[in-house]
Amino acid sequence: QCEDIIYEKKFFDEGGVARITMCRTNPAGLNVIRGEGLTGMGAALRDARLDNTIGVVLITGAGDKCFCAGGDVRLEKEGGGEEAFEDLPELELHLRLVGKPVIAVVKGYCIAWGNHMAYSCDFTIAADNAIFGQVGPRVGSPAGGRLVMYLTRVVGAKKAREMWMLCRRYSAQEALQMGLVNTVVPLEKLDEEVDKWCVEILEKNPTCLRILKASFDNEMEQLPGGGPYFQNLIAPGWFRGEEMKEAMQAFLDKRKPDWGKLVRKRPEDFGQA
Repeated sequence: QCEDIIYEKKFFDEGGVARITMCRTNPAGLNVIRGEGLTGMGAALRDARLDNTIGVVLITGAGDKCFCAGGDVRLEKEGGGEEAFEDLPELELHLRLVGKPVIAVVKGYCIAWGNHMAYSCDFTIAADNAIFGQVGPRVGSPAGGRLVMYLTRVVGAKKAREMWMLCRRYSAQEALQMGLVNTVVPLEKLDEEVDKWCVEILEKNPTCLRILKASFDNEMEQLPGGGPYFQNLIAPGWFRGEEMKEAMQAFLDKRKPDWGKLVRKRPEDFGQA
Protein backbone atom coordinates (compact mmCIF):
# COMPACT_ATOMS: atom_id res chain seq x y z
CA GLN A 1 0.00 0.00 0.00
CA CYS A 2 1.20 3.52 -0.84
CA GLU A 3 -0.70 6.74 -0.18
CA ASP A 4 0.96 8.43 -3.16
CA ILE A 5 -0.68 6.20 -5.76
CA ILE A 6 -3.98 4.41 -6.36
CA TYR A 7 -3.69 0.93 -7.85
CA GLU A 8 -6.80 -0.71 -9.27
CA LYS A 9 -7.87 -3.20 -11.93
CA LYS A 10 -10.66 -3.21 -14.49
CA PHE A 11 -11.78 -6.21 -16.50
CA PHE A 12 -13.16 -6.47 -20.03
CA ASP A 13 -14.26 -9.67 -21.74
CA GLU A 14 -10.84 -9.83 -23.38
CA GLY A 15 -8.81 -9.43 -20.17
CA GLY A 16 -7.76 -7.10 -17.39
CA VAL A 17 -6.32 -3.58 -17.27
CA ALA A 18 -4.24 -2.35 -14.33
CA ARG A 19 -4.38 1.39 -13.59
CA ILE A 20 -1.76 3.27 -11.57
CA THR A 21 -2.90 6.77 -10.59
CA MET A 22 -0.50 9.30 -9.09
CA CYS A 23 -2.39 11.21 -6.41
CA ARG A 24 0.10 13.07 -4.20
CA THR A 25 -0.47 16.79 -4.77
CA ASN A 26 1.45 19.97 -4.02
CA PRO A 27 -0.14 23.19 -2.67
CA ALA A 28 -1.09 24.15 -6.23
CA GLY A 29 -3.10 20.96 -6.56
CA LEU A 30 -0.72 19.39 -9.09
CA ASN A 31 0.32 15.75 -8.87
CA VAL A 32 3.96 15.30 -7.84
CA ILE A 33 6.18 12.33 -7.16
CA ARG A 34 8.58 11.40 -4.35
CA GLY A 35 10.55 8.31 -3.36
CA GLU A 36 7.58 6.56 -1.75
CA GLY A 37 5.55 7.06 -4.92
CA LEU A 38 8.29 5.59 -7.09
CA THR A 39 8.51 2.57 -4.81
CA GLY A 40 4.74 2.16 -4.91
CA MET A 41 4.66 2.36 -8.69
CA GLY A 42 7.41 -0.23 -8.94
CA ALA A 43 5.43 -2.58 -6.68
CA ALA A 44 2.28 -2.03 -8.74
CA LEU A 45 4.12 -2.79 -11.99
CA ARG A 46 5.50 -5.96 -10.45
CA ASP A 47 1.99 -7.03 -9.43
CA ALA A 48 0.73 -6.37 -12.97
CA ARG A 49 3.62 -8.40 -14.37
CA LEU A 50 2.79 -11.41 -12.19
CA ASP A 51 -0.98 -11.23 -12.73
CA ASN A 52 -1.75 -13.25 -15.87
CA THR A 53 -5.23 -11.72 -16.13
CA ILE A 54 -3.70 -8.29 -16.81
CA GLY A 55 -2.93 -7.45 -20.43
CA VAL A 56 -2.49 -3.67 -20.33
CA VAL A 57 -1.15 -1.19 -17.76
CA LEU A 58 -2.30 2.43 -17.56
CA ILE A 59 -0.38 5.20 -15.78
CA THR A 60 -2.18 8.46 -15.13
CA GLY A 61 -2.66 11.29 -12.64
CA ALA A 62 -5.60 12.08 -10.39
CA GLY A 63 -7.93 14.85 -11.54
CA ASP A 64 -8.09 16.62 -14.87
CA LYS A 65 -5.34 19.23 -14.59
CA CYS A 66 -2.16 17.23 -14.10
CA PHE A 67 -0.54 13.93 -15.06
CA CYS A 68 2.57 14.69 -13.02
CA ALA A 69 4.42 17.98 -12.57
CA GLY A 70 7.67 16.37 -11.45
CA GLY A 71 9.29 15.85 -8.07
CA ASP A 72 7.84 17.21 -4.85
CA VAL A 73 9.91 20.39 -4.35
CA ARG A 74 8.83 20.52 -0.71
CA LEU A 75 11.30 17.69 -0.13
CA GLU A 76 14.04 19.69 -1.83
CA LYS A 77 13.31 22.66 0.41
CA GLU A 78 13.46 20.47 3.51
CA GLY A 79 16.56 18.68 2.26
CA GLY A 80 17.09 15.10 1.17
CA GLY A 81 14.73 15.03 -1.80
CA GLU A 82 17.32 14.42 -4.47
CA GLU A 83 18.96 11.61 -2.50
CA ALA A 84 15.63 9.81 -2.36
CA PHE A 85 15.52 9.75 -6.16
CA GLU A 86 19.22 8.97 -6.48
CA ASP A 87 19.07 5.85 -4.35
CA LEU A 88 16.04 4.24 -6.03
CA PRO A 89 16.28 1.94 -9.05
CA GLU A 90 15.04 3.57 -12.21
CA LEU A 91 11.35 3.08 -12.77
CA GLU A 92 11.85 2.68 -16.52
CA LEU A 93 13.38 -0.72 -15.74
CA HIS A 94 10.06 -1.77 -14.20
CA LEU A 95 8.27 -0.47 -17.30
CA ARG A 96 10.34 -2.85 -19.42
CA LEU A 97 10.09 -5.83 -17.08
CA VAL A 98 6.30 -5.69 -16.86
CA GLY A 99 6.15 -7.40 -20.26
CA LYS A 100 2.80 -5.86 -21.19
CA PRO A 101 1.95 -2.68 -23.10
CA VAL A 102 1.97 0.39 -20.86
CA ILE A 103 -0.10 3.45 -21.78
CA ALA A 104 0.47 6.91 -20.31
CA VAL A 105 -2.93 8.63 -20.03
CA VAL A 106 -2.14 12.35 -19.86
CA LYS A 107 -4.41 15.14 -18.69
CA GLY A 108 -3.09 18.63 -18.01
CA TYR A 109 0.51 19.23 -16.99
CA CYS A 110 3.03 16.54 -17.90
CA ILE A 111 6.27 18.14 -16.82
CA ALA A 112 9.79 17.08 -15.81
CA TRP A 113 9.73 13.54 -14.34
CA GLY A 114 6.12 13.25 -15.49
CA ASN A 115 7.15 13.93 -19.08
CA HIS A 116 9.97 11.43 -19.24
CA MET A 117 7.76 8.89 -17.49
CA ALA A 118 5.15 9.39 -20.22
CA TYR A 119 7.56 9.16 -23.14
CA SER A 120 9.09 6.02 -21.65
CA CYS A 121 5.73 4.25 -21.85
CA ASP A 122 4.81 2.22 -24.94
CA PHE A 123 1.98 4.58 -25.86
CA THR A 124 0.76 8.01 -24.79
CA ILE A 125 -2.86 9.09 -25.12
CA ALA A 126 -3.34 12.77 -24.35
CA ALA A 127 -6.33 14.96 -23.61
CA ASP A 128 -6.50 18.23 -25.48
CA ASN A 129 -5.57 20.14 -22.31
CA ALA A 130 -2.22 18.35 -21.95
CA ILE A 131 0.97 20.40 -21.63
CA PHE A 132 4.41 18.79 -21.92
CA GLY A 133 7.90 19.96 -21.01
CA GLN A 134 11.12 19.57 -19.04
CA VAL A 135 12.57 21.83 -16.34
CA GLY A 136 15.94 20.25 -15.52
CA PRO A 137 18.36 23.10 -16.37
CA ARG A 138 15.84 25.64 -15.06
CA VAL A 139 15.71 24.17 -11.54
CA GLY A 140 19.09 22.47 -11.34
CA SER A 141 17.92 18.89 -11.77
CA PRO A 142 20.55 17.14 -13.91
CA ALA A 143 18.76 14.08 -15.22
CA GLY A 144 21.06 12.13 -17.49
CA GLY A 145 21.78 8.85 -19.16
CA ARG A 146 19.11 6.70 -20.74
CA LEU A 147 16.17 8.82 -19.58
CA VAL A 148 17.45 11.76 -21.59
CA MET A 149 18.87 9.86 -24.56
CA TYR A 150 15.75 7.79 -25.13
CA LEU A 151 13.76 10.91 -26.07
CA THR A 152 15.87 11.15 -29.23
CA ARG A 153 14.32 7.83 -30.31
CA VAL A 154 10.86 9.29 -29.74
CA VAL A 155 11.04 12.78 -31.28
CA GLY A 156 14.48 13.01 -32.90
CA ALA A 157 17.71 14.53 -31.65
CA LYS A 158 16.98 18.18 -32.46
CA LYS A 159 13.58 18.26 -30.76
CA ALA A 160 14.87 16.23 -27.82
CA ARG A 161 17.69 18.72 -27.22
CA GLU A 162 15.28 21.61 -27.59
CA MET A 163 12.90 20.12 -25.04
CA TRP A 164 15.56 19.25 -22.47
CA MET A 165 17.87 22.24 -22.86
CA LEU A 166 15.41 25.10 -23.40
CA CYS A 167 12.64 23.92 -21.04
CA ARG A 168 9.83 25.09 -23.31
CA ARG A 169 6.19 24.03 -22.93
CA TYR A 170 4.35 22.18 -25.68
CA SER A 171 0.61 21.85 -26.25
CA ALA A 172 -1.06 18.50 -26.90
CA GLN A 173 -1.24 19.25 -30.62
CA GLU A 174 2.42 20.24 -30.77
CA ALA A 175 3.29 17.02 -28.94
CA LEU A 176 1.28 15.05 -31.50
CA GLN A 177 3.07 16.75 -34.39
CA MET A 178 6.51 15.94 -32.97
CA GLY A 179 5.58 12.32 -32.23
CA LEU A 180 5.63 12.67 -28.44
CA VAL A 181 2.09 11.26 -28.17
CA ASN A 182 0.07 8.78 -30.22
CA THR A 183 -3.25 10.59 -30.27
CA VAL A 184 -5.08 13.60 -28.80
CA VAL A 185 -8.77 13.60 -27.89
CA PRO A 186 -11.10 16.01 -26.10
CA LEU A 187 -10.79 15.74 -22.33
CA GLU A 188 -14.37 14.49 -21.97
CA LYS A 189 -13.66 11.68 -24.47
CA LEU A 190 -10.37 10.55 -22.94
CA ASP A 191 -11.64 7.59 -20.89
CA GLU A 192 -13.67 6.33 -23.83
CA GLU A 193 -10.62 6.51 -26.10
CA VAL A 194 -8.42 4.74 -23.56
CA ASP A 195 -10.94 1.90 -23.25
CA LYS A 196 -10.89 1.48 -27.04
CA TRP A 197 -7.10 1.19 -27.06
CA CYS A 198 -7.17 -1.28 -24.17
CA VAL A 199 -9.70 -3.54 -25.87
CA GLU A 200 -7.77 -3.38 -29.13
CA ILE A 201 -4.58 -4.44 -27.33
CA LEU A 202 -6.33 -7.15 -25.31
CA GLU A 203 -7.57 -8.73 -28.53
CA LYS A 204 -3.96 -9.40 -29.57
CA ASN A 205 -1.92 -12.46 -28.61
CA PRO A 206 -0.26 -11.82 -25.19
CA THR A 207 2.92 -13.76 -25.92
CA CYS A 208 3.46 -12.00 -29.24
CA LEU A 209 2.97 -8.65 -27.53
CA ARG A 210 5.50 -9.63 -24.86
CA ILE A 211 8.06 -10.56 -27.52
CA LEU A 212 7.44 -7.34 -29.44
CA LYS A 213 7.73 -5.22 -26.30
CA ALA A 214 10.98 -6.96 -25.34
CA SER A 215 12.32 -6.41 -28.86
CA PHE A 216 11.56 -2.68 -28.75
CA ASP A 217 12.75 -2.32 -25.16
CA ASN A 218 16.02 -4.10 -25.92
CA GLU A 219 17.11 -0.85 -27.55
CA MET A 220 17.07 0.78 -24.12
CA GLU A 221 19.57 -1.78 -22.87
CA GLN A 222 22.01 -0.65 -25.55
CA LEU A 223 22.01 2.95 -24.31
CA PRO A 224 24.89 3.68 -21.91
CA GLY A 225 24.53 5.52 -18.66
CA GLY A 226 21.77 5.52 -16.14
CA GLY A 227 20.44 8.31 -13.98
CA PRO A 228 22.62 9.20 -10.99
CA TYR A 229 25.60 7.14 -12.16
CA PHE A 230 25.79 9.19 -15.36
CA GLN A 231 25.34 12.43 -13.41
CA ASN A 232 28.08 11.59 -10.94
CA LEU A 233 30.47 10.76 -13.76
CA ILE A 234 29.94 14.09 -15.53
CA ALA A 235 29.40 16.30 -12.48
CA PRO A 236 30.82 14.70 -9.33
CA GLY A 237 29.73 16.41 -6.16
CA TRP A 238 26.70 18.00 -7.82
CA PHE A 239 24.20 17.06 -5.14
CA ARG A 240 24.41 19.54 -2.25
CA GLY A 241 26.85 21.66 -4.25
CA GLU A 242 26.53 25.42 -4.73
CA GLU A 243 24.88 25.14 -8.14
CA MET A 244 22.24 22.77 -6.83
CA LYS A 245 21.48 25.05 -3.88
CA GLU A 246 21.25 28.18 -6.03
CA ALA A 247 19.04 26.47 -8.63
CA MET A 248 16.56 25.17 -6.09
CA GLN A 249 16.52 28.35 -4.00
CA ALA A 250 15.92 30.48 -7.08
CA PHE A 251 13.05 28.21 -8.09
CA LEU A 252 11.49 28.46 -4.63
CA ASP A 253 12.04 32.25 -4.58
CA LYS A 254 10.48 32.57 -8.06
CA ARG A 255 13.54 34.35 -9.44
CA LYS A 256 16.18 33.62 -12.04
CA PRO A 257 19.34 31.93 -10.75
CA ASP A 258 22.47 34.03 -11.08
CA TRP A 259 24.73 31.73 -13.06
CA GLY A 260 26.78 34.66 -14.31
CA LYS A 261 28.08 35.33 -10.82
CA LEU A 262 28.07 31.84 -9.31
CA VAL A 263 29.36 29.68 -12.16
CA ARG A 264 30.77 31.95 -14.82
CA LYS A 265 32.43 34.20 -12.22
CA ARG A 266 31.13 37.44 -13.65
CA PRO A 267 33.14 40.42 -12.28
CA GLU A 268 31.16 42.76 -10.07
CA ASP A 269 31.72 45.62 -12.52
CA PHE A 270 30.82 43.55 -15.59
CA GLY A 271 28.81 45.57 -18.11
CA GLN A 272 29.42 48.92 -16.42
CA ALA A 273 30.67 51.82 -18.49
